[in-house]
Amino acid sequence: MSNYDQLHRQCRTLENLFDAKLTSYSQLVSNISRPGQDIESSGSGERWRDLELELDDLSSKLEEINDQLSSLASNPELMSASMLRAIQRHRELQQDNMRELKRTKTNVKHALDQANLLSGVRNDIDSYKSSAADSLLAERGRIDSSHQMTDDVLQQAYETRSEFARQRSSLAGINNRMVQVIGTMPGINNLIGMIKSRRRRDSIIMGLVIGVCIIIILSYVWN
Repeated sequence: MSNYDQLHRQCRTLENLFDAKLTSYSQLVSNISRPGQDIESSGSGERWRDLELELDDLSSKLEEINDQLSSLASNPELMSASMLRAIQRHRELQQDNMRELKRTKTNVKHALDQANLLSGVRNDIDSYKSSAADSLLAERGRIDSSHQMTDDVLQQAYETRSEFARQRSSLAGINNRMVQVIGTMPGINNLIGMIKSRRRRDSIIMGLVIGVCIIIILSYVWN
């Protein structure tokens, strides 16, 4: 009797604890399945593993105690009808708990698979958005670089045009000063004309001398 009472009390305690743990385990399904729920940051990812281990451990202990109670029930002369019914009730409750635990494990697995799938889709979307943003920024950088290069080329062209304008103005000033100098000294034009005439005369004389020399040389050769 004392052995039965002890096992009976232990079984009731473990059954109540199992029921409370199983309720918490079942609530995780709704938390995990909630849209936008981050399993790891919310702690659900670790919590369901801990609860599952605790429930498996409780199941093993309940199975062991029910086996001991079944051993006592094998001696019906030592058991009353109420004891036998209690032992049978513990066994049936144990079987119901096992079925419920198996069903909840399946639900949790499906919820985790769905949450991981949705998380993967969100990560892909975020990755695509990040990649698209990086591409746009890179394209914008290339456009800005092209604009900067164009501005540099235009600036160089403007500076070259300004330099040409300064040189043209300088040459025009030099030409004007030369004209003015020549205009203020009329004798220079006459001197230049005389030099040119003398050079033409010298060229003619030189040509005649060379022609006479050639004629003399040819006459000497023929004779």
